[in-house]
Amino acid sequence: MYSDKIIVCKDCGQNFTFTASEQEFFAEKGFTNEPQRCKDCRIARKQNSRGSEQRMMYDAVCANCGRPCKVPFEPRSDRPVYCSDCFRR
Repeated sequence: MYSDKIIVCKDCGQNFTFTASEQEFFAEKGFTNEPQRCKDCRIARKQNSRGSEQRMMYDAVCANCGRPCKVPFEPRSDRPVYCSDCFRR
């Protein structure tokens, strides 16, 4: 049903094979797009996206308990900010 396809990697420009078994796996998972990157470029992209960007954290004071905390968004004066413990409750 499936046959191997040669695809050009959009990052490095090298040819890679999208095997029949990979195509079958993609179909089973419901993926409709073919891969655009070779295995090495996919791995490199995954590693870069995990460690390269650290989330900007902002200082805030919890509106419930009054403890200082850090949040991943810039607090506004018109909305309360909660520490992680108070937010869970």
